[in-house]
Amino acid sequence: MTPLRVVFMGTPDFSVPTLEALVQAGHNIVGVYCQPDKEKGRGKQVQMPAVKVAALAHDLPVYQPVTLKSEEVEAELRALEPDVIIVIAYGKILPPWLIRLPKYGCINVHASILPKYRGAAPIHYAILNGDTKTGVTIMHMDDGLDTGDIIDVETIEILPNETTGELFERIATLGGATINPVLERWVAGEIIAIPQDDIKASHTSKITKDMGLIDWNSPAFEVANKIKALNPAPGCFTFINGKRLKLWMAESLEESSSVQPGTIVAITADSIDVATKDGILRLKEVQPDNKKRMSAGDFSRGHQLKVGMTFGE
Repeated sequence: MTPLRVVFMGTPDFSVPTLEALVQAGHNIVGVYCQPDKEKGRGKQVQMPAVKVAALAHDLPVYQPVTLKSEEVEAELRALEPDVIIVIAYGKILPPWLIRLPKYGCINVHASILPKYRGAAPIHYAILNGDTKTGVTIMHMDDGLDTGDIIDVETIEILPNETTGELFERIATLGGATINPVLERWVAGEIIAIPQDDIKASHTSKITKDMGLIDWNSPAFEVANKIKALNPAPGCFTFINGKRLKLWMAESLEESSSVQPGTIVAITADSIDVATKDGILRLKEVQPDNKKRMSAGDFSRGHQLKVGMTFGE
């Protein structure tokens, strides 16, 4: 296809494969927009967003406005005269004038099978809810939040023990593999976008640290899903002997127990079995505060855990 004048809008590493794909296809990337650099870590060192790092590696012009609602930014974007704007995990709501600016519209790469899981954390919620498949939706953006007409959907299976971090990588790669073939057909007028069924829509809220606290009065499969969904960030946690313990790997067992939820019912060389409201949760990898990750068995030996002890606040 004839190279397009593309403005790319994305910020985290999740967006990078799509940017790389557009570059490799030979499109004229006239501007890359991402969030401003931020201080991170205990040392408060300023770090560039992953998209900025990738863009600079290709000598692409980078823009990092604090807001899109200024006359200066509007004039800047209009001057770039994009044929299309590609958006993936940019992190800001686009104003209506911007959505209507390019000839071929603003095209969003969204990490779910829309209209399911609109909003901020579609991958997390797919794993939280125990879904067996997900994918990417290529959407023609409108003024709503992830409500635009669907141009294309590509699906993948969610693997049984897959974490959010692992699924992020696969969906990011899928987005990069999908964007150019779909864009070519879209520009050629070979695709008619399909309106979403709002009745089937579901929304995801932002993931917060306090969501990581384990409620042992939940079923074991729900706890196992939460541990996978919040890995690698922000992580799940519980308490034992008054000290916080992060939980990184676990699986639910169909066995049952009549003891109080949170009670240790078995300890093996590499795991700890804990009673829940429904079923047993087998802890496999944990992390005490200020220590490295370790097998649950090593933790139990180092802290002299015994059957009958309880996890909880």
